[in-house]
Amino acid sequence: MNVPFLNPGAQFAAQRKEILAAVESVLERGHYILGPNVAALESEVAAYCGCRFGVGVNSGSDALTLALRALGIGPGDEVITTPFTYIAPAESIHQMGAKIVFADIHPRRFTLDPADVARRVTSRTKAILPVHLFGQAAPLGELEQCGLPVVEDCAQAIGTHYRGRPVGGQGVLGCLSFYPTKNLGAAGDGGMVLTQDEALAHRLKMLRVHGIERRYHHDLHGWNSRLYELQAAILRVKLTRLTAGNERRAVLAARYVAGLGDLPVELPETAPDSTHIYHVFALLVDRRDELQAHLAEHGVPTLIYYPLPLHLQKVYADYGWKPGDFPVAEAVSRRILPLPMYPELTDEQVDHVIRVIRTFFGR
Repeated sequence: MNVPFLNPGAQFAAQRKEILAAVESVLERGHYILGPNVAALESEVAAYCGCRFGVGVNSGSDALTLALRALGIGPGDEVITTPFTYIAPAESIHQMGAKIVFADIHPRRFTLDPADVARRVTSRTKAILPVHLFGQAAPLGELEQCGLPVVEDCAQAIGTHYRGRPVGGQGVLGCLSFYPTKNLGAAGDGGMVLTQDEALAHRLKMLRVHGIERRYHHDLHGWNSRLYELQAAILRVKLTRLTAGNERRAVLAARYVAGLGDLPVELPETAPDSTHIYHVFALLVDRRDELQAHLAEHGVPTLIYYPLPLHLQKVYADYGWKPGDFPVAEAVSRRILPLPMYPELTDEQVDHVIRVIRTFFGR
């Protein structure tokens, strides 16, 4: 049996008729950028995330960048984020000319360690950028005690709840990605910034279109970061099944836990204040590379998130970070192994993955 690690095409197949009808409607209307589907999606996603406003942009990376620009982050400022994630949060800080400040992570939940964050706050710190990693929330309550604006990276966590409320609307800004493999994925790039603040929403709408409030009158230094109608139309269809998809992920995660719980692996841990939508289901395991090769030999390819923490990446060599600076993130990077996880996985496929892992351990 072969079990794809990711399979966005399966989601399209499940909603083929509705998606093609939505695409055809956009093509017939001839309004392809920032049209009625974008406006509708902004309202629908904002409501889903408990926010007043949503501003559609070209990607999740742009969502982070525009969020920081909307807050006025710039040279001389510092923003604290995590070294154990995709590069986009750190990259957005760098693009503002601000200083990236990393803090270490929780050893089992993989989100920011609030105690380490607090130790790194200075008079120049202007924001904290936590990542709701793999589908569960960062400890927002403890991070907010630092008294700084919180910009939530919700790229992997749409539908997650923290203390009973959706993530995305609890910080001053929340950033979403609609990359095709996300729980709510487009047929290309896309993103959105969420906020409860009307003035920030207005500023973001200007920033995404070259700083324009009135056509050909440029009041801000902006970007070309507009969400396409085709992507918005597809996302509106997929949004109708997002909750069901997240619930299916939880069922699959429980199946993995039941089948692997007696093995010498560490299973995902959910924080007590958070729900988990399992964008990624990841084990911590010794002999990780050997197990990964064993899985591949038996039809189960895997992909490591993330093999090298950001502070050790070549692009940030000028910062002078070195091995040992963020020991928890480094240890997790050496041992983490994500398994296939998406709603279209069958029980039989998950059972096959479990059997292959059990044979590796001689069980």
